[in-house]
Amino acid sequence: MLKSKCLFIVFLYFFPLSLFSVELTVQEREYLKTLEPIKACVDPDWAPFETLNAKGVYEGIGADLLNLVAKNLDIVIEVLPTKDWDESLIASKEGRCLIMSFLNQTPARSEWLIFSEPHFSDINVFITREEHPFISNPTDLVDKTIVFPKGTAMEELIRKDYPNLNIITTDTEIEAFQMVSDKKADMTMRSLIVAAYTIKQKGFFNLKISGQLPNYTNQLRIGVIKEHPMLRDILNKAVLGITAKEREAIVNQHIVIHAQTVMDRSMTIKMSIIFIVIICAFMYRQYELKRYNAKLLFLSQTDLLTNLYNRTKISQLLEDEIARSKRSGEPFSILLMDIDLFKKINDTFGHQMGDLVLIQFSKSAKESLRRYDTIGRWGGEEFLVVCPNTNKEEAIKVAERLRICIYETDYPTNTKHSVSIGIASLCPEDTSHMLVAKADDALYHAKNKGRNQVYFSEKECFQDGAY
Repeated sequence: MLKSKCLFIVFLYFFPLSLFSVELTVQEREYLKTLEPIKACVDPDWAPFETLNAKGVYEGIGADLLNLVAKNLDIVIEVLPTKDWDESLIASKEGRCLIMSFLNQTPARSEWLIFSEPHFSDINVFITREEHPFISNPTDLVDKTIVFPKGTAMEELIRKDYPNLNIITTDTEIEAFQMVSDKKADMTMRSLIVAAYTIKQKGFFNLKISGQLPNYTNQLRIGVIKEHPMLRDILNKAVLGITAKEREAIVNQHIVIHAQTVMDRSMTIKMSIIFIVIICAFMYRQYELKRYNAKLLFLSQTDLLTNLYNRTKISQLLEDEIARSKRSGEPFSILLMDIDLFKKINDTFGHQMGDLVLIQFSKSAKESLRRYDTIGRWGGEEFLVVCPNTNKEEAIKVAERLRICIYETDYPTNTKHSVSIGIASLCPEDTSHMLVAKADDALYHAKNKGRNQVYFSEKECFQDGAY
């Protein structure tokens, strides 16, 4: 039921029911009652992530994720309608809404907001016209213009890190893409999902993806005004319960394009032939779009050098497996490994040979793992292995087998290369950051012991009975 003309309740949709049950204390339940309905500020023009439709209803990927959070906590969240993102930011700063539902954490926003763990990740990519060359390093660009919708996190970061680029801002997403299409700007940087959605929906087929920056990934979170840390902690519990399947179902619902053609049976033979030609052209375009979409999906989750999962994808998988382990009580471990003396390989043989070593290393590592283990490139010469249903003893066996396999692999340098591996098992109180920190500490000990070593993190759990 609507409580006023200016507020719109976030309605729950018919998605697959989450099996996650949020356990709250009596104090937390009483605290939530004092806040309901919880008011949220959103971006009214960021399709398919979030938007307010013509009737003022909150829609999009972010809206559906917020619906799951509200459903799992059994709370009511109302959206404060605004005309644009700037007005939403102002309303949040003034305290007229307690949360912002779907945004990146930045230094500027951290002045008045605290943030949940990420509930959605998506890489940002450069969008240019077809004739523009690939962008490998934005610092090399001279006298180039990049356009952003006003107030975005990527605009804030690009202004700080790449002052050589001339920044233009627009009022809407579509205007940013249109300026690139019309040669009024050289490029824009937008989310991969937003780019795919907008290019297909609006027919910007003279645009293409021209590169990405690894450290510019959208880690989209719920922002909560600083005066309510308990609310942030409660929302975090529900965020951790969102599964990969639920995210996938939500994304698929919002990026599918439905097309329909109708034949006029009174057409003459000549018009029928023209119609058939149009249908053939349409089918070919659909085929091209499907192929293009597959490339976008591959780019969004794959490290292009090693063909392993990239950091965004392996981080998302890590979060999902931690949540699953905590629900089921099954053990869970990770391996963090680093190729020993990799800088020496680059210095001795050159960076191209270093890339070949990384490729061979990745192939050998993947082949030596169990079928249900997953490896991803964590960064540089570091790799993370996610080991579901694996306790300390089993994780050590997996790591030892991996270490031996890597050392016995034939590399293009015609020399032996080794790996140091840090192991950590999940404790009940661990977050993903804590678990990776334990593995990183174990990796440090393995390096100090002389490299080509496996070391298990001996940090004790705060509670009895680690998973």
